[in-house]
Amino acid sequence: MARKKNKKNDLLVKARKIIANDNPKSPIAEQYRTIRANLQFASVDNELNTLLVTSSGPSEGKSMTAGNIAAVFAQQGKKVLLVDADLRKPTVHHSFRLNNTKGLSNFLVGKEVLKATTQNTNVENLEVMTSGPIPPNPSELLGSKAMSKLILEARQTYDLLVFDTPPVLAVSDSQVLASEVDGVMLVVRSGQTDNSSAERAKELLEQSKANILGVVLNDQEKKNSNYYYYYGN
Repeated sequence: MARKKNKKNDLLVKARKIIANDNPKSPIAEQYRTIRANLQFASVDNELNTLLVTSSGPSEGKSMTAGNIAAVFAQQGKKVLLVDADLRKPTVHHSFRLNNTKGLSNFLVGKEVLKATTQNTNVENLEVMTSGPIPPNPSELLGSKAMSKLILEARQTYDLLVFDTPPVLAVSDSQVLASEVDGVMLVVRSGQTDNSSAERAKELLEQSKANILGVVLNDQEKKNSNYYYYYGN
C-alpha cells in the first residue's frame, strides 16, 4: 500500500513540473513557446498585459498550462506575475514549491499589500502570488473593487499578469474575472473534454464579455506525449 501511495505522489510531483523551466529544450517546452507566439499574434492590435487561463472542467491541465505559459513569457524577458485565482482548490504553490500562508485572498480582504503577497521563483523574471487562505466567498472577492485595484497596481510593476482560475462549468469565478482581463485561454483535454462541455464553457465566457484568444488542446497523444497545441479563434 505504501509503495502505491508513494508512486502516486511521485506522479503528482512530476505532473506539476514547470517543464518550460526544468527542461527548456524538450518538445513540450517548445510547444509552450509556440503557444506564447500565437498569443502574441492573437493580441497584436492590443498589448497582452493580463491573461486568464481556465478550463471547462477539472483535471484538464489548466494550472500546468498557466504555470508554463507564465514561465515562457518570463524567459522572453518580460516581468511576469502568476496569480493563483483558484480560491477553492489552489495548486500553484505546489507547482513552485512555495508556502501559501498569505497571498491573493489576504490582499483582497485588505490585510496585505501587493509586495507582501508575492514570492520569487526559480524562474528568472517570474513571481507568484499564491491563493492565500481559502475564503468562504471566492466569487465575491474576485468580482470586488479590490480585485480591480490589484490588477491596476500590478500592471504598474509587471509586464504580464497570468491568472489561474477554476473551471468554468464548476463555478462562476472565471466568468466574474474574465471581463477584467485582456484575454482568456481555454484548456481542454483530449479524450476527456466532450464537445458539449467545451462549447458550453465558451458560451459562458462569451456571455461574460471575455476576449477568448484561443484554446489549448492538452494530451492529444496520451501514450507518447503531453504536447500542447494552440488554436486561435
